[in-house]
Amino acid sequence: MPTPFLSPELPVPAHFAAGNVGKVWKVPYQERATQARQWAQEQSLRPATADKFRIALLLIDVQNTFCIPGYELYVGGRSGTGAVDDNCRLVEFIYRNLGAITEISATFDTHQAIQIFHATFLVNAQGEHPAPYTLISPEDIRQGRWKFNVAVAESLGIDPDQGQHHLQHYTAELARRGKYALTIWPYHAMLGGLGHALVSAVEEAIFFHTIARYSRPDFEIKGYNPLTEHYSAIGPEILTGPNGETLGQKNDKFFKKLLSYDAVVIAGQAKSHCVAWTIDDLLTDARTHDARLAQKLYLLEDCSSPVVVPGSIDYTDDANAAYCRFAEAGVHVVHSTDPIASWPGINVYSAAA
Repeated sequence: MPTPFLSPELPVPAHFAAGNVGKVWKVPYQERATQARQWAQEQSLRPATADKFRIALLLIDVQNTFCIPGYELYVGGRSGTGAVDDNCRLVEFIYRNLGAITEISATFDTHQAIQIFHATFLVNAQGEHPAPYTLISPEDIRQGRWKFNVAVAESLGIDPDQGQHHLQHYTAELARRGKYALTIWPYHAMLGGLGHALVSAVEEAIFFHTIARYSRPDFEIKGYNPLTEHYSAIGPEILTGPNGETLGQKNDKFFKKLLSYDAVVIAGQAKSHCVAWTIDDLLTDARTHDARLAQKLYLLEDCSSPVVVPGSIDYTDDANAAYCRFAEAGVHVVHSTDPIASWPGINVYSAAA
C-alpha cells in the first residue's frame, strides 16, 4: 500500500475562537508557543523541511485596515461581513492543514499619508482635495479638474511641474494598460498604525504554524512608493515615470520563490484588487517561464472578498470575471473547506511510493 506524503487534516486547536476574528487583540506568544510544541508532538507533526510535497500559503494584505469592521478600508463585500467571514475560514484552513503547509508568506500594504492614491496628493481649483473613492481619469488631469498638490512637492523631493507631468503620464498609462483608474482611497494601511498590523487571529495562526513546523514566515512589504499604486504582491502598477525614470521594480525573487513550490495557495483582500492583480502578475510572469506553472496556483475563493462601498462602488462582478479568466488560464479555484487531497492536480501519494 503506498504511503501518503501529504499530511492529513487536523482538528482545530482549542484556543481558536471564531468570535474574536473580527477584533484586534494581543497574541499571547509564549503560551501559544508552548501549546504549538505540544500540538506538534500530539499530532506527530514533522518540521517543514521534511515535506515531500511543498505547499506555500500566500496571504495578501490580511491586515486590520481591510479586515476589521470600522477600520479604514474594511472589505465587507456585498454581505457586509466579507473579510471577517473570510478570515474565520482562513484561520481554520491553516489549523486543519498545519502539517501540509510548508511556509506561509504574508504581504503588507504599507503607506504614508502623501501618496498618489491618497487625497492630499491632489487639489482642485478651489484648493479642495478629492473625496475618498473618487476615480481620477486622464481627462480629469488634462482639463485641470484635479491637479498635483504643489504643497507636497518638496516633501516628495520633486518639483511642482514634475508632479503634474507625472499625474498626466500615470493616469494615461493606467488607461493604456487596461488597469483600474487611479482611485483615491481612504487613508489606510498607515505604517506604524494599528491598521497596518496583521489581523490578530491570523497572526496567531501564523505564529502557531511557525512554532509547530519550525517554519519561518516570509513577510513582504509593498506599496511604500509615493508615486505609484502597488496592488500586486509582484510589483507596482506602473514601473516607470514620464521621463523613463524607475518608479519600482517587480519582485522577481519573490516570484521565483513562490513558484519553486509544488503548490501555491492564495487568499486575502481584496479579491477585486490586490488579490486579482497578484494572480494576474503571477500568470503573466509564468507565461514567460513556463505556462504550466499556472497549474500550481490554487485560489481559496471563500477566503477573499471584493471591494464594495454601498451606494458608491461595487467590484463584485469585476472580481468574479477575473476569477473566471484565471480558471480559464489553468488556475484552480477551490474552497477552504475541501480537503487539499481532493483538489485537482494534487496526488496524495509520492511517485516513489
